[in-house]
Amino acid sequence: MSDQKPVRVGYFPSNNSLWVLRHRGILERDLPDVEWVDFRSLPSGARPAPTEGLPSAHGDHLFDGGYDFIGTGSTPPVTAQAKGHDIVYVATSGSRHENGRLVAHADSGIESPADLKGKRVALGHGSWQTTLLLFALDDAGLGWKDIEPVDAGADAAQLFLDREVDAWVGAYPGLARVEEQASPRTLVETDGLFSHRSLWFTRRDFAERHREELAAIVAALSESDAWIKENPAEAAALFAADDGGDPAAWETALRRRPFGLEPVSAEFVAEQQRAADLFHAAGLVDRRITVADAVLPDVAELVGAARAS
Repeated sequence: MSDQKPVRVGYFPSNNSLWVLRHRGILERDLPDVEWVDFRSLPSGARPAPTEGLPSAHGDHLFDGGYDFIGTGSTPPVTAQAKGHDIVYVATSGSRHENGRLVAHADSGIESPADLKGKRVALGHGSWQTTLLLFALDDAGLGWKDIEPVDAGADAAQLFLDREVDAWVGAYPGLARVEEQASPRTLVETDGLFSHRSLWFTRRDFAERHREELAAIVAALSESDAWIKENPAEAAALFAADDGGDPAAWETALRRRPFGLEPVSAEFVAEQQRAADLFHAAGLVDRRITVADAVLPDVAELVGAARAS
């Protein structure tokens, strides 16, 4: 190992793999001085309105000393790269298309994304939900400015149930409550539109100068993910203890998600590039980027070695 101490790993519940890894002590076997940084404890700064830009603190904190390694959805690394940060993708999960979809009330008269023009659409802005919604609008011949996006966060399910929004990019476990109470109409499935992968990324200097530490993180994540697949109820309890939610709902959500790390693929890079181009066209980022610039072939070797073991 290099002399860098400690290695700072950012985590929060939305990246299920890192959340479980944080609570099981696997990484500490090889990185005893690892420092876990709860992303929720870091200053997030002002969130731009959905019509003005994308939140970017995940990537920013890689470069201000907040942490050395982080796992998120697909949007934050694109945003970070668009701000000029020199990130490197480490790995992705498999497709998580079963985790959510775009829905409307069955009696709303909204039958497809093409009917969303002028409508209020709730989403967790800056997450994978922004990407899915942009893809759906683009396929329908609409753009970001054709709708009224509502950055709803944790209140999205209730806003939808209260009919304060016309549609919602819903995710489990919150979507399960809406399904029970409202029987929503699906406007577009995530499957076939957007792979919605978890992903992990770091700084270029960390990837190049701290290969042993990065290899240890990748190996620990792979081992922990295998445990989640075998023990979903125990894993669910770790999330429910944090948010006070229903462990059974968390278990259902975890069973639907793929666990295990995959090397960054050409297919994933192409999807990220489409998202980046749509973000720029919508005015959500200030400059065009080339996603492939953030891919290092030798990092894929680390992921391949962890999968083989």
